[in-house]
Amino acid sequence: MEKTGSQAGKSPSELIDGRIEELGDWRGEMLSRLRALIKEVDPEVAEEWKWRGVPVWEDAGMICTGETYKAVVKLTFAKGAALPDPAGLFNSSLEGNTRRAIDFGEGEEIDEEAFKALVRAAVALNRLKAKR
Repeated sequence: MEKTGSQAGKSPSELIDGRIEELGDWRGEMLSRLRALIKEVDPEVAEEWKWRGVPVWEDAGMICTGETYKAVVKLTFAKGAALPDPAGLFNSSLEGNTRRAIDFGEGEEIDEEAFKALVRAAVALNRLKAKR
């Protein structure tokens, strides 16, 4: 697992800022909005830059990653299979026993309350496991 904390002297947060800016389209806007919601839920969240360019949010373990593709912004929750998802946000990577993802397409609305509940649950699960 490659982890690059800084490239050319930049912090992970600065690298994420750069990715959002370089996208310059709806994907950058979506990634920026999702990032803001994560930080709203968990102001202490740590931002990382891993695997040669994937934004990662952590608190007592990995919460989720934010990958951008041509047609979607994919947020993959590391322990998503263990999280309650009453709103049915998870729509990708459903076959595994651990991860779950949400693919956001262009023009899609974010169910902000349901998304924030998922982030809260992921943080709580990480903290619970860290105490053990």
